Amino acid sequence: MYRLLEFQANQIEMVLASHDVPSRVFGGLVTPRFVQFQLAPPLGTRVKHIAGLSEEIALSLGVKSCRVYRQGGAINVEVPREEAQIVRLIPLCRRLSQIPPCTAVLGLDESGIPLLLHLPSPDVAHVLIAGTTGSGKTELLRTMIASLAMHNRLGEVQMVLIDPKGRGLAPFAGLPHLLHPLIHHVGDALSRLTQLVDEMERRDREGISEPKLMVFVDELADLMMVGGKEMERVLTRLLQRGREAGMHLVGCTQKPTAEVIGSLVKSNFPVRLVGSVTSPEDAKVAAGIAGTGAEKLLGRGDFLVVVKGQVLRLQVAYISASEIQEMVMRLQAGRRRSRRWLEEATGTEGQTGSSLRARLAGRLRLIKAGSR
Repeated sequence: MYRLLEFQANQIEMVLASHDVPSRVFGGLVTPRFVQFQLAPPLGTRVKHIAGLSEEIALSLGVKSCRVYRQGGAINVEVPREEAQIVRLIPLCRRLSQIPPCTAVLGLDESGIPLLLHLPSPDVAHVLIAGTTGSGKTELLRTMIASLAMHNRLGEVQMVLIDPKGRGLAPFAGLPHLLHPLIHHVGDALSRLTQLVDEMERRDREGISEPKLMVFVDELADLMMVGGKEMERVLTRLLQRGREAGMHLVGCTQKPTAEVIGSLVKSNFPVRLVGSVTSPEDAKVAAGIAGTGAEKLLGRGDFLVVVKGQVLRLQVAYISASEIQEMVMRLQAGRRRSRRWLEEATGTEGQTGSSLRARLAGRLRLIKAGSR
């Protein structure tokens, strides 16, 4: 591995030197899906000049593509690994000694730190997941649902799952946290969402926001196209006023254009989780900002987290359908009284070092910045 990293670093330096940009690789990170090289370019070098050489760098390394972007005072070059590693959700949760209420575990960031998303935070509230087929949208949705179910009691979190395709969220059938059985038909979805608007108004009148109510939609575009203006009206009301009433929506779609999901719906998602897309134009639409490089993501759980202009790279934690079904059975059996059932599921006790807790606290401060 060390020899490969040295070879790749030398190749990057050679390509840049051949284009009159003599730079030095001074550090980097090895993640489950890619290797990040950190460059120190000469003073006065234009970042766009180096970013424009991404195809030449990829050609010299023999990889499909690489991502080049500025972060702080350095320029990063991200190169896909030949043998990607899977990040599994249950072992990852076992590493975490404590997870705040209503917080979803997403996966690992580029530094290998667990990345969590505190949904009630004013900076989060609602989440839009975007990406092409094969990017891992449904797997990310499953991960969020499973992590919330594992670490929150029924009195803390209830969920509504809308799955027009009828396949992506099927393993969660019977989950005790479900307010209603899985919803597959658009007519049923509109009826349930209308009831949630009524519940939101009741909570507003009474000044309550508990228990938290999470709505997950596996294909938001299908819901909007079939449901029409009435569906757009109901979703817009939930998105605009739901957070204060303890209601949060997480939706998936391939291309979140205003024509597909409506301009008001699109504008009310403060957090974007963006998977692989086909072009820079689609990347801008999905992320809401230009220059993220989402078109160079690797797919299969390789995502960007876009929050208030900040961009973090994320490898989504994976949980299989069989693991979800086992989790649902354990919750149905009433074994969710402590973290012990999670430890039994993995066969080992959960431990977290003080250094990981400190780094995790820092990451949580970033995600929860507006909640204090």
